[in-house]
Amino acid sequence: MKTNINKPLSMLRYTHDQVSVHSVGTKYQGFFKMNEYTLQHQLFSGEQSSIFTREIFERGDAVVVIPYDAKQDKVLLIEQFRPGAISIEAIQKSSEREADSPWLLEFIAGMFDENESPIDVAIREAKEETNLTLSESDLVPVMQFLPSPGGTSERIHLYLAHIDSDLINSGSVYGLPEENEDILLHLVTRTQALELLAKGKITNAATIIGLQWLALNYSSL
Repeated sequence: MKTNINKPLSMLRYTHDQVSVHSVGTKYQGFFKMNEYTLQHQLFSGEQSSIFTREIFERGDAVVVIPYDAKQDKVLLIEQFRPGAISIEAIQKSSEREADSPWLLEFIAGMFDENESPIDVAIREAKEETNLTLSESDLVPVMQFLPSPGGTSERIHLYLAHIDSDLINSGSVYGLPEENEDILLHLVTRTQALELLAKGKITNAATIIGLQWLALNYSSL
């Protein structure tokens, strides 16, 4: 039996047209927002689902930048504190997560300010977090992805940034004090970064995705 090699890669049967949002109510509004959606959608059987509710964390979209020196095959990682990585359970009782640290190794990342494009965010965040001066020509779009669509509407815009690693002072600290940022720079080889990933030392999802993409594509950069 022959397979159809011309079959489109997209197999999605439905779109937004098959979703009915009956109401959206804000349950919490602080630095972030939590909305409750009342909705229903078409089932694969062709019937309609029952009306149900879901709480959605409206974090806003973000941009992640992979700083890579293709000539020297080096990657810039940043280290910073992340409150979401604190394990209260591990603090209260013994567990395997006691050895985890809320300081994570990541790529440059940040959220949108008003009227900013993804390129604008990438350039601004690179300067704020690492003192890198990027231009639009340095940036290559990689992909967009939803990190946790079961509970948050956040979409990540992932970019590669071509950098000159000779201009980076590994061990320097940057970030905006008014945003409680305290960011340490680590310049490593691509191989070292992938070793950290393989050993479970990099747990930030966007950084994992970015490094895996780099592992597949570095030879063509």
